[in-house]
Amino acid sequence: MPILETERLFLRRPELSDAVDVQIYLQERQIAANTLHIPFPYPDGAAEAWVARTHSAYNAGEACNFAIVHKNENRLIGAVALRLDLEHRRAELGYWVGKPYWNNGYASEAAQRLISYGFDVLGLNRIHATYFADNPASGRVMEKIGMKYEGLLRQYYLKWGEFRDTGLYAMTRSDYEATLHSGWSMKT
Repeated sequence: MPILETERLFLRRPELSDAVDVQIYLQERQIAANTLHIPFPYPDGAAEAWVARTHSAYNAGEACNFAIVHKNENRLIGAVALRLDLEHRRAELGYWVGKPYWNNGYASEAAQRLISYGFDVLGLNRIHATYFADNPASGRVMEKIGMKYEGLLRQYYLKWGEFRDTGLYAMTRSDYEATLHSGWSMKT
């Protein structure tokens, strides 16, 4: 699995040594509330199981999960992933960042780098991402990295016994190539 780099971050394979930080960050109820598959409270041993699943999924060609590592601190601050559907050359982008690192552009920086990897290396044709409509900050990440809003999926996911409206953003290969010709950089 490659190591991807941005100005402030490394994206690398999650390792068991990351489990302590993952366990700490995912005790934050707000992170669990804004992601589909993270439980709350985050159970003991779940971080180690997550690391093992990321390795299996990568080896099976099902997903590319990366630990987001802050270069200056040399520690995991979140995760970013592409869940792959290689038959149709598409993927779903997902991410989370530990609360102490919110509002610094780390999710956008990591997601933009992974989008490039998906199109340039994996040969994808489409990458999409969803967010719960009551979490507009996540939608803003998608907008900043150049994804296009495709609509609102009403009561699309069931989370904690409540049906949640879900926004959908996507980028196609032609969108990505157009951004490259325009000197792609994240919107501020």
